[in-house]
Amino acid sequence: MRVLGIDCGSVRTGYGIIDSDGRRHTIVSAGTIQVPPKESLEKRLMAIAGQLRAVIATFHPEAAAVEEVFHAVNPKSALKLAHVRGVALLVVAEAKLICGEYSPLLIKQCVVGYGRAEKAQVQFMVRSLLGESAPKQADACDALAVAICHATLGTRQSPVGAHL
Repeated sequence: MRVLGIDCGSVRTGYGIIDSDGRRHTIVSAGTIQVPPKESLEKRLMAIAGQLRAVIATFHPEAAAVEEVFHAVNPKSALKLAHVRGVALLVVAEAKLICGEYSPLLIKQCVVGYGRAEKAQVQFMVRSLLGESAPKQADACDALAVAICHATLGTRQSPVGAHL
């Protein structure tokens, strides 16, 4: 199965695509969608949506996974993150992909074996699982962790928006 993982951010959104049989994972592509922080939120959201659509059109994933919103200390940051998640979920729904949503705790537990793992530990394990071709960019690495979590758990949810 080909899985797209998305690590949402209002300035940097990571994406990672893997091919997986549920136990072995191979990296297909990964990167970061970077938008100018001084740009208005609606323009940043539009740019993120367009680039996610391009990633889906290029790599044809069968499933997608997005990290759930965590309770941030700054409510304004959490709201911006929620807007980006909404855009990501919309793009996934438009593509009629199977979609999973996972808490940061579950992603870390799945990839590292410990739900309170540090960011560096997650990145180390992603590189261990995918090899040296895994990116060093934190956002892309986090997106790959989301994809690995989805592939490992074997979640089979219905395509987002299938009931529409």
